[in-house]
Amino acid sequence: MPDTAVAGPLFRLPPSPAEDSSLPLLTLYEVSKILGSTLDLEHSLHDVLNVLASYMQMRRGVVTLKDAQRQLEVVAVSGMTLRNAVEGEARYPLAVAQEVVSTAMPMIVPSMAADPRFAAFAAEADGLDDEVQSMICVPIKGGVKPFGSLSIERHRDRGTRFKFEHDVRFLTMVATLIAQTVSLERRVVGDRDRLIEEKARLEKALPKREKPLKGTILENVVGRSSAMMKISAQVRQIAPSRATVLLRGESGTGKELIAQAIHYLSPRSDKPFIKVNCAALPETLLESELFGHEKGAFTGATTERKGRFEMASGGTLFLDEIGEITVHFQAKLLRVLQEGEFERVGGGKTIKVDVRLVAATNKDLEDAVTRGEFRADLYYRINVVPIFLPALRERREDVPLLAQFFLTKFNEENGRSLRFSEGALTAMGGCNFPGNVRELENCVCRAATLAQDEVIQELGLSCHNDKCLSASLWQRRGSGRAIGGLAPVTEQNDPDTTSVAWEGDLRPAAPARAGTPPGRGYAGPGESADSPSSPSAPPPAAAPAAEDGEDESDAGQRERIVHAMEKAGWVQAKAARLLGMTPRQIGYALKKHDIPLKRM
Repeated sequence: MPDTAVAGPLFRLPPSPAEDSSLPLLTLYEVSKILGSTLDLEHSLHDVLNVLASYMQMRRGVVTLKDAQRQLEVVAVSGMTLRNAVEGEARYPLAVAQEVVSTAMPMIVPSMAADPRFAAFAAEADGLDDEVQSMICVPIKGGVKPFGSLSIERHRDRGTRFKFEHDVRFLTMVATLIAQTVSLERRVVGDRDRLIEEKARLEKALPKREKPLKGTILENVVGRSSAMMKISAQVRQIAPSRATVLLRGESGTGKELIAQAIHYLSPRSDKPFIKVNCAALPETLLESELFGHEKGAFTGATTERKGRFEMASGGTLFLDEIGEITVHFQAKLLRVLQEGEFERVGGGKTIKVDVRLVAATNKDLEDAVTRGEFRADLYYRINVVPIFLPALRERREDVPLLAQFFLTKFNEENGRSLRFSEGALTAMGGCNFPGNVRELENCVCRAATLAQDEVIQELGLSCHNDKCLSASLWQRRGSGRAIGGLAPVTEQNDPDTTSVAWEGDLRPAAPARAGTPPGRGYAGPGESADSPSSPSAPPPAAAPAAEDGEDESDAGQRERIVHAMEKAGWVQAKAARLLGMTPRQIGYALKKHDIPLKRM
């Protein structure tokens, strides 16, 4: 029979031993694994052709598929490059593949050299002179109509004949598996394109959102006050740099949270964030903690230990309470900050590190430098970019948000569902909280722990039960200095009166009266002082004393009260706030000085 192109199986010879083996099943199994492992057709089809080359002794293989314009194109080859199959000397005859696709029938070419359609393709085959090049091409169809073809090239010695019927049947099964994978991939791509189009349509339909403000609040910071917005803007601006940051503010204002935000918004976010409380360790232990130590450096140093500077290399080191370190240790710290190098305790090897420093303190460093308690050169080294964190009383609008945040945290930890009443939130919003956020958290936890109902009322707050611990703390005054990192107070004493004022508070302080319950009688801005809603206030202010020996004459007191009443529009509660008194005290003073009330 002549070697010409024929359609369908032509050779019906007795079964070969290879046909009865388990090799075809193993090959189909490998093909199905490849096609089921990924939707990347280019790689999976190339791997399938490689498997067929191992099983069928195939020299070259080609897979063609229809593109979006319904044109047949070569998508995968084996035994040659894709470029050669499409553009090179060994250009694959797409007309033959198109005939197989259009007729949906397999094609067998026993000798490609005898078929002019394959002359160029056969000439580039890597075969021997006495070998005959044959080709088998089957359609790839995922339904009624084919959309591609699978062809292989085989070589045989002259005078020998292959049984192509077995090959056609096997390739048809492989083509069916390929068709299923291609159909699935095209459905996935179609669904993805539809989703992208739908997303674009919805985004176009939605109103355009403005670009986030530079002062957008930080992710780990609760608050919406203008003060915190400014802090957030500063943090976002300085975080990408390498500059040293000094966080200033009273105890409990959230300096550690801001330090974490600076780190995680910086290019060092994937590196360590190490924190050290300098006030918690004596100088000897602090040196070992920061710089590490060698084995045997001191009693108990049984192993070598890395310091926090080494652990933070490439990242950020947060030194809290840096104002508490001794002058002697400040010199050691200055060197590592300037040169980026140090030696471990008991060692002589110089270690270089790349660390960004964020320091924090509630201490007046300028005053400490003046008194010689803090080195001026270290002060200038750490005070590169200072950030001043406001006290909670300076951002009262954040108090309800923080209270709700801490209550939610309490509920999650204790399996409860408590909530605040409007009155309770209003009362807490009027408190000064000298302990700042930390004191507010304790206040919320205390009220939630003692709450008997699901709603925490105003009467459930400790200040309404004369149990405000902060007010008791502020009664212990006398030095005029800060108490444990809190805002300092100033005081004036005389035989019968005492006045207490917040640092930076411009309101006049009124004398105290014996017997006034702690935690009451101090009104914050915008609240009535006779309402017992200031659990964290300094000790109360009392009415002007009627006894002899008072610092101010009756005429002077009367003039001051009249002036305040006129300024307040003759509203007693407002005038009381101006004078640092309660409405009860202002009423007593009006009667004492026989000041007639005016109706506005």
